[in-house]
Amino acid sequence: MLLNKICIAGIFLYGCNAVAQQHTVQDSVKNTQLNEVMITATRNTRQLANLPLPGAVVDSATIARAGIARLNEILSEQTGLITVADFGGGEGLQMQGLDAAYTMIMIDGVPLAGRTAGTLDLSRITVGNIERIEIVKGASSALYGSEALAGVINIITKKPKPNTLKGVAAYRYASFKTHDANVTLNGGYKKLVASLFANHYINGGYDLNTSTPNKTVEPYVNTTIQPKLGYTINDKLNINGSFRYYNQLQDYKLYSSETNYSGKTEINEWNAQLKADHKWTDKSRAEYEIYTTNYRNGQYLNSPEGTPYENSFYNQWLIRPEIRTMYNLKKGIFTTGIGFNHESLNRTYFQSEAVFNSGYAYAQYDYNPGGRLNLLTGLRYDAHSKYRSQLSPKIAANYKVSEALSVKTSVGYGYKAPDFRQLYFNFTNSSQGYSVLGYNVVQEQLAALEAAGQITRLYDVNLGSPLKPESSINFNLGAYYKKKALKADINFFYNSINNLIDSRAVALTTTSQTIFSYINVNRVFTYGTELNAQYNITDNLRLQGGYQYLVAKDPDVINKIKHGEVFARDRNTLESFQLKRSDYFGLFNRSRHMANLKLYYTVPVWKTDLSLRAVYRSKYGLTDSNDSQGVLDKYDTFVKGYVLLHASVTQPLGKHFLLQGGANNLLNYTDPVNISNLPGRIAYLKLQYNF
Repeated sequence: MLLNKICIAGIFLYGCNAVAQQHTVQDSVKNTQLNEVMITATRNTRQLANLPLPGAVVDSATIARAGIARLNEILSEQTGLITVADFGGGEGLQMQGLDAAYTMIMIDGVPLAGRTAGTLDLSRITVGNIERIEIVKGASSALYGSEALAGVINIITKKPKPNTLKGVAAYRYASFKTHDANVTLNGGYKKLVASLFANHYINGGYDLNTSTPNKTVEPYVNTTIQPKLGYTINDKLNINGSFRYYNQLQDYKLYSSETNYSGKTEINEWNAQLKADHKWTDKSRAEYEIYTTNYRNGQYLNSPEGTPYENSFYNQWLIRPEIRTMYNLKKGIFTTGIGFNHESLNRTYFQSEAVFNSGYAYAQYDYNPGGRLNLLTGLRYDAHSKYRSQLSPKIAANYKVSEALSVKTSVGYGYKAPDFRQLYFNFTNSSQGYSVLGYNVVQEQLAALEAAGQITRLYDVNLGSPLKPESSINFNLGAYYKKKALKADINFFYNSINNLIDSRAVALTTTSQTIFSYINVNRVFTYGTELNAQYNITDNLRLQGGYQYLVAKDPDVINKIKHGEVFARDRNTLESFQLKRSDYFGLFNRSRHMANLKLYYTVPVWKTDLSLRAVYRSKYGLTDSNDSQGVLDKYDTFVKGYVLLHASVTQPLGKHFLLQGGANNLLNYTDPVNISNLPGRIAYLKLQYNF
């Protein structure tokens, strides 16, 4: 198509800066990341450079310059973050080598729901109204509880501003018949502020394998609406409320037994947040918050004659009130919090609605004795209705060696509770010959099948004790350096996960159908190094890069190899041979090396922003291809390493208009067999009007 030809020739159309609610264009190269602050890591505003925890901030100017539309796209360009595709083409996030299920995803400090298969799809979140993205790496359960075992991603959306009346309208057209339209309205009068953001997104889908009748990702359309309202009662009390609604409708098709089935998949999600900020004294304040979210997903398939073939649903609720207090002491800030979670899920393949209730309390002291040392300590207690209570501590320190150099270290505990699926799932696929039963229902179902004489074998699996939460110990050691035009940081990390929950065969039926359930099986560990650097070559030219080295392995596999218990099959001779420890590559879907390199340039005369960004991922394995008992070794077939190249040009047109053009995956890299979330080159053109 025409846009692709333009990108191949390297001629990019001018483009818009997507910084909403601004009438003029900032010189992004000079002004970006000068005074980065973060709230998520400590729940208090802290300078990122002095924070004793590993983290990063992606601001709105960086997002705008990248010319992307969805959250997964901008996160995939950050050091140490890998977006991994799920079965529906959506994408979750892998951090420090830990699965997507172990990272908490929040919007404005509150968690999102809808992990239908353990992964929360990041592609459903638009970037049009994001102020910044805060990334905290490492176990964060001391503040955020379950799911924060690997870290936290907090998407902070733009706040309404007082005494203004402004708006932004933007439209973006991209490859694969993609339309993306945003409208932002902002107004304030005296003590009242309000804003409204709306996004409408249409994607025509794409097909990486034309030999099959169905597309890799079917066409879909979604809409996001987010109003916000704030009122200042007096100089000590503010009330803020926000509501977010999301709807997506997608074609759902299946080709089976020479029959084409068709239907629809629909997602409806909303979340509402009401918060009061109360300043008690000059040195103490409190936040009172109540948050509710509902995520619903339904899909159906019909035969060509209209006969129902499949119908499923998913309905999850979360209600969470919380009170936080902050005390400014002589040498630090003392933060406390207490809250309650009520969570329920009713879905296909559950015998009945499942309900979790949990109360929690946490405390944190951000200690600054003066001089060069900052010490951060925290502790959280979670009491859950379905599993044993959890105590999550952490301690971190930052020491300023000089004005330019500081060192930081942290040790934290993380945990992830068994989810609804792992406890209550009751699914049977007769055509494929297997069943999956949640831990809390498997014993009852097995007993019933045994009584009916339908079990031929029970495997040696312990189902007697309650399923335990997964837990981890996370350690980080790093340094931060900033002097004149150079800024750099390095971090060494180590994660050890215990009580890993995995699926295992527990029984075999008389019809040769295998029954699986979830149990605590083993441990995994990950360790590695992250390096980020930024150098301002001139006021208008900046070079930025990042690199991660990662090792992720299972110590039980290492032990079995050590004792000569693991064998692989030579694919040429079909003979078995014993694996050595050096043959073991590690966990599936982990790359040993990741890197990114970004070049930003502003043409002063025309105020034109140019960006060129490259992202590299080294080889990784997805399956055991040589019958080595589920072990990924160096003789397996690997997905080859690849580079993605992105480019954009941004140009203001007068006082109110901005125009942007460019392409993501400029080299048109695809791997239809192994990578379903890379559709190929995406060329785009965007126009924005500020009023």
